[in-house]
Amino acid sequence: MANVIIQEEDVLIREQGYDDHFHAHHHGDKYQTNFIFHYIFSMDHKIIARQFLITGMIWAIIGAAMSVVFRMQLGFPEESLTWIKPFLGKWIVVDAATGIGKLAPDFYYALVTMHGTILVFFVLTAGLSGTFSNLLIPFQIGARDMASPFMNMLSYWFFFLAGIVMFYSLFLSTGPFSGGWVAYPPLSALPQASSGSGTGMTLWLVSLTLFVVSVLLGGINYITTVLNLRTKGMSLWRMPLTIWAFFVTAILGLLSFPVLASGFFMLIFDRSLGTSFFLSDIFIAGQALDRVGGSPILYQHLFWFLGHPEVYIIILPAMGIVSEVMAVHARKPIFGYRAMVYSILAIGFLSFIVWAHHMFMSGVNPFISNFFVVFTLIIAVPSAVKVFNWITTLYGGNIRLNTPMLFCIGFVSMFISGGLTGIFLGNSD
Repeated sequence: MANVIIQEEDVLIREQGYDDHFHAHHHGDKYQTNFIFHYIFSMDHKIIARQFLITGMIWAIIGAAMSVVFRMQLGFPEESLTWIKPFLGKWIVVDAATGIGKLAPDFYYALVTMHGTILVFFVLTAGLSGTFSNLLIPFQIGARDMASPFMNMLSYWFFFLAGIVMFYSLFLSTGPFSGGWVAYPPLSALPQASSGSGTGMTLWLVSLTLFVVSVLLGGINYITTVLNLRTKGMSLWRMPLTIWAFFVTAILGLLSFPVLASGFFMLIFDRSLGTSFFLSDIFIAGQALDRVGGSPILYQHLFWFLGHPEVYIIILPAMGIVSEVMAVHARKPIFGYRAMVYSILAIGFLSFIVWAHHMFMSGVNPFISNFFVVFTLIIAVPSAVKVFNWITTLYGGNIRLNTPMLFCIGFVSMFISGGLTGIFLGNSD
């Protein structure tokens, strides 16, 4: 019934000419007739969502191709890879005696590094959040567009520029960055540490700095739109759970990515200006460097202060979408709406005070480690609340087992099994 009403209203609006008048007034006549302004330099949130989606899918293909190559090397170490030598050139090393071609060690590390970088940042962060936040926020809160369409356009183009720089680094003669996607010093702080620590690392830093700018522009826009452009009568407690998820995700990005950017800037200073933020007692070919006194652990703190909220920057949009799709196809309201909102807020808050559980092997004081252990356990509680509410939403519902619903049920099943597996493995350690 609701779909029929919406369709009738849409037909009425188009018959009265309001839709065309709005686009001509809001975006200007040139956006209606000029292909470049309508599809490329667009300020329409729907077109920008498509741009994020298409760019993210392209990067997903590139990242998956890298995964295929290095997993072939892992899965079939005795098989020859000479058949891909025309594509990879010198990065396939052929043994003169046996004729078996294998990935060059530096290039293997580079593939793993770039695969992780591309999937975590370009696909799961920009591709997922950028696509669905742009598409759904104005639609689901009743706004005509984002708070700043121009800033929205810039957020995509900074992401696009970051991708161009990263893509260019793949074709350097010395290879792309090969020090791991987390870029721990000293491999990332010393240009002479490896072939991939030179120009490839510099371009990696430039690319991700541009990416951070993109995230900040988008996050400011999403937050402002949700707070200021909700339609009349839509309070915060009436917003769909998808919007709550996108809203908290934008806040997490806005607070955590600048910390990572500060680490990148200090890395650039160590590499180019002779500073020693992250270098301490480093020896190259038996010779001690003059630059000492820094701490490589400092970089780990800066990186993982983003790295753990990043986990929820990736998963929260999916959780919000699953909540809405599951409620619709169970044909009943989501169980415990306010509890679901509070769990999203709790996950967002707790994600900022558990980062050092990624650093238990780095010599962190055991007393401090206990603090992070406790909050790592506590952060499982709001996730368990969400799982309980999802299952209860299904209970007694008139379920339609179509494709979206099957994917959502699979998501919940995987979330439960993955969480239990994490507990079991953690206890076994």
